[in-house]
Amino acid sequence: MPDGRPTRSRVTIQHVADEAGLSRGTVSRVLNDEPYVSDEARDAVREAVRRVGYVRSAAARSLVTSRAGAVALIVHEPHVVVLDDPNIGNILIGTNTVLSEADQQLVTVIVDSPRDSERVVEYLRGGFVDGAIVLSARTDDPITRAIIEIGLPACFVGHPSDAVDISYIGIDNAEAAEQITRRLVATGRRRVGMLASGLDRDSGQDRLAGFRAALGDRYDPRLVVDDPLFSYAAGGTGMRELLERAPDIDGVFAASDAVAAGAMDHLQRRGIDVPGQVGIVGFDDSAWALRCDPPLSTVRQPALTLGEDAARRVLLQIEGSTPEPRGLILPTEVVWRGSA
Repeated sequence: MPDGRPTRSRVTIQHVADEAGLSRGTVSRVLNDEPYVSDEARDAVREAVRRVGYVRSAAARSLVTSRAGAVALIVHEPHVVVLDDPNIGNILIGTNTVLSEADQQLVTVIVDSPRDSERVVEYLRGGFVDGAIVLSARTDDPITRAIIEIGLPACFVGHPSDAVDISYIGIDNAEAAEQITRRLVATGRRRVGMLASGLDRDSGQDRLAGFRAALGDRYDPRLVVDDPLFSYAAGGTGMRELLERAPDIDGVFAASDAVAAGAMDHLQRRGIDVPGQVGIVGFDDSAWALRCDPPLSTVRQPALTLGEDAARRVLLQIEGSTPEPRGLILPTEVVWRGSA
């Protein structure tokens, strides 16, 4: 027998008002967290919401606040890299933690093709999110242009050169790469090469610049093999090519831990001892670094903090404030282990 209570699909603000014994306007002010409502009325509305099972409509909230209640995390990487790269996962976790505390929904968007870029541009223009956090953006990217044209609150993880007025957070990739390359050279390595990745974005370019600065006059462009992706597969194929170019190579800086892991596996399959014959170092201090045997010397970057701070910067903009300073560079640390 029905008990007269409204079913979930028919519960409205009026049902909450009737249950609480208050006016519909008072209930609306409580639900929208507006001032000039007594604590007793707020408690009554919350209890009534619980009793009748009221679920607030996101669409209705959007009409009242002119906000979507969501922030996009836009990842410019192929699916294989997204699944393989623990840093992306940590950035996502950090971002989601901060957004959840602010009652904002995280929407993750992966850009794997030009068609994806077109789709994401239309999505942003449609007003489905209040802001965006962008990972691995390339220079002259249509998504960057759309963010600028819309005036969408945004923060880049990294700093593409054409996003001059957009908030960003990152690390000093060039300085970190230079530090770990110098440490590698200091172990007595004479022929040092690099497995470069992502040279179409600032992080990859800066890591190559740091490697070059560390070697100075000893830098040999023939000992740099590049691949578009920061991936395990890129490490294996790159290491094979590097050995073909320089069989006497005895030191390698890989642009990421995943790349270093692939390179180390290739060396060991060929019977080349690490670090006895070839010392190898990576970048990120991700889970890949400890999967290696011996464990990988690398650069630790604060991926979780990058995600948290990027989210805070977007939330500030959504509320009408400007993050200061516009760009924030977080510290890194060389972590020395057995691979070099």
